[in-house]
Amino acid sequence: PVKKILVPVDGSANSEAALRHVIDRFLKDGRLEVHLLNVQAPLSRHISRLVPRRDLKGYQRDRAEQALLPGRNLLQRHSVPHSAHISTGDRAQSIVAEAKRLHCEQIVIGTARHKSLTRMLEDSVTAKILELTQVPVEIVTTGEISPLERYALAGGLAALAVMLLLALIY
Repeated sequence: PVKKILVPVDGSANSEAALRHVIDRFLKDGRLEVHLLNVQAPLSRHISRLVPRRDLKGYQRDRAEQALLPGRNLLQRHSVPHSAHISTGDRAQSIVAEAKRLHCEQIVIGTARHKSLTRMLEDSVTAKILELTQVPVEIVTTGEISPLERYALAGGLAALAVMLLLALIY
């Protein structure tokens, strides 16, 4: 049986890492069907009022095609069967909806490496996907934890704790 995998792509190094991971899996076991997905954020209603709907759709389609092109090329170079999809809306909700619509058995998503505190504080698409979906999610991380996160965040939290302690004392 062929396993359907959804890979959200945005043209970034993170999405390329996820694709390379999927390609490695395909080369070991060719029973994969890859679905690329690019999600375009909806444009503000102020812009929507000024620009004809047809032009907005064309603009978003062009941007999506640009984001999909590196992934398509990479998959074609390795002869990986795939199809590409475009969606507009909230990224996490759109990814979960497409995985369900396409009957995917897995979502493979690339993300930068962060400390858990940073992940907790930021508005992460990956975290939202994990909350919303019943489909297994494989997360491919890239890069090192930045020195800013490693040292500055811890130093900032320590300084905040000291300030709170001083505020309680005085």
